[in-house]
Amino acid sequence: MKILTPQEVVRELDRYIIGQDEAKKCVSIALRNRWRRQNLPPELRDEVAPKNIIMIGPTGVGKTEIARRLARLAQAPFLKVEATKYTEVGYVGRDVESIIRDLTEVAVEMVRQEKAKEVEDKAAQLAEERLLDLLLPPSSGKDEEAVRRTREKLREMLRKGALEERMVELEVKSTVLPVVEIFSSAGVEEMGLNFQELFGKMLPTRKKRRKATVKEARRILIQEEAQKLLDMDEVIREGIRRVENAGIVFLDELDKIAGRESGHGPDVSREGVQRDLLPIIEGTSVATKYGVVRTDHILFIAAGAFHVSKPSDLIPELQGRFPIRVELKSLTKEDFKRILVEPENSLVRQYTALLATEGVRITFTPEAIEEIASIAQEVNERTENIGARRLHTIMEKVLEDISFQAPDLKGKEIVIDKNYVEDKLSSIVKDRDLSRYIL
Repeated sequence: MKILTPQEVVRELDRYIIGQDEAKKCVSIALRNRWRRQNLPPELRDEVAPKNIIMIGPTGVGKTEIARRLARLAQAPFLKVEATKYTEVGYVGRDVESIIRDLTEVAVEMVRQEKAKEVEDKAAQLAEERLLDLLLPPSSGKDEEAVRRTREKLREMLRKGALEERMVELEVKSTVLPVVEIFSSAGVEEMGLNFQELFGKMLPTRKKRRKATVKEARRILIQEEAQKLLDMDEVIREGIRRVENAGIVFLDELDKIAGRESGHGPDVSREGVQRDLLPIIEGTSVATKYGVVRTDHILFIAAGAFHVSKPSDLIPELQGRFPIRVELKSLTKEDFKRILVEPENSLVRQYTALLATEGVRITFTPEAIEEIASIAQEVNERTENIGARRLHTIMEKVLEDISFQAPDLKGKEIVIDKNYVEDKLSSIVKDRDLSRYIL
């Protein structure tokens, strides 16, 4: 994990997310507390539980983005899930333990990629030797010195890229797995079985010969050699350790499962899911295909609009597991203006770069930005408030004609001003019914 101070975390988040200072402060403290916990004496370390967070706010104000950027900053395994797709045990649908199985899968793949990068140079060297064997098969009875010189010439040509399109024939491994039907409401991954590994050991690995260009063969051989150099047991151990100590689960739409028992019995999709979530958030052991994973120190960040329900509608035990509540504010016209131009991945920057690939240079005047922000706020107020996502639909509408004609506008410079924006959007903004469907 990267060690960042709370101020550094907030500064990093500010590069991508406008406003929501209170939420940024909360998540930055939660992240720092993980580092603090790692530095405690062992007997105290296990006692310190993560301070889970509930973000309350309308859609499109930055809840998911804050959690995703936080995980990227910390280089932590991250999983975003919707609470509504899980059902109570005993009903058809995904059970909540699959959250931890999916998170473990993310962590193991993350570690595998990191380790593969470490052995990349060694794998490339070994792949080069195998490529040279394919281009100049070793044979006895020839002048060894002449063969060596030819091999070195080929090596030089390989490194210069002169042989990229030459065809070579190589052997690739091929294990055909049998088709197994499982009659169960849970999927294979729910059962914690790794069929690839199970049958891979039982069935013989067949090799087949195939032709490929040197460029393609190099990629295949590097992958094969990297796989041989990896210690998968170590990768899995590190993956599980990372999930248990650094995993972050973003549980969206928590408000949709908030609700107590109704008069005619418990609601399957609500309180039952809350009760199933409880042990995972409190801390339990989940069996995955990589081994048992403990969830005691996984950080859960829940989010929801809470328009109809309130956090107090959650069952008391679950409320107690989310000690930090933070309310995100609705976005204003000023926020929209800043979102359009300030973040490193701002919409204006994205669209400018997209059209530049066609040789079209577009620039937005400050008045155009002001007008787009103003219309976004107006449409959000009149119809459903979808926050910053409204800017995507408006920008698409403003640039629709330019995007369509871009291949024929190569070399053109187009200035988008207030009049241009008004011209493209005036009819939609005036017609309330139309704006409901288009924007």
